[in-house]
Amino acid sequence: MDERISKIKKLISISNQIVAFTGAGFSAESGISTFRGAGGLWSKYNPSIYADINYFIKDPSYYWNFFRDERYPVIKKAKPNDGHYALVELEKLGKIYRVITQNIDGLHQMAGSSEVIELHGNTRKIFCMNCDKTYSMDRVYNLLKKELPPRCSCGGILKPGTVLFGEPLPQVALDMANIAARNCDMFIVLGSSLVVYPAAALPEIAKNNRAKLIIVNIDPTPLDNIADIVINESVSKVLSELI
Repeated sequence: MDERISKIKKLISISNQIVAFTGAGFSAESGISTFRGAGGLWSKYNPSIYADINYFIKDPSYYWNFFRDERYPVIKKAKPNDGHYALVELEKLGKIYRVITQNIDGLHQMAGSSEVIELHGNTRKIFCMNCDKTYSMDRVYNLLKKELPPRCSCGGILKPGTVLFGEPLPQVALDMANIAARNCDMFIVLGSSLVVYPAAALPEIAKNNRAKLIIVNIDPTPLDNIADIVINESVSKVLSELI
């Protein structure tokens, strides 16, 4: 791996607009379970019931049970890992142009990254489907102790600020991500399986616009064959070595 790390360091040294694209494997090192694969959340919870917008509208209590028992305790406890802080250091050096994330935990912002595009929303932000009033994650957790599903002061149903199955990605975030992918000179995938579209198309967009493509993920991805460098290792370990 040392030779590949050296090559990435050299590419970083000559790059000025690097996009870091992060997925569930990045946050897994902060103790947040991935959704897919062995031991992932969807092996225990049926996403068509617990994370689908149509089912949520029909009966939101399933999602809020999942949030109360599974998501809140984990997200509340999670802290940024070495990988998050490494990206912050690269931003301070003027290398990171944008962080595009599929994660919904807000850990990049907590670590100090300032240019974060959240493709799938943020679980720490919750809003009323009736009046659009926003609530913090902590406040909603307290509401869940009293009623399920939790309701806004206006009586409306509260919804997480995350993209559920059956919902489109937020257009502004998607447009910003596409612009970043087209304009970057290096695109580094960190902890994403690259199987969820349209997000997984971003590395291809970057590569087609002559950016160097680096993929760091524990498991192989469908785009390994077009990458300039692939490392199947811990994301935080690789980023720490780069810094």
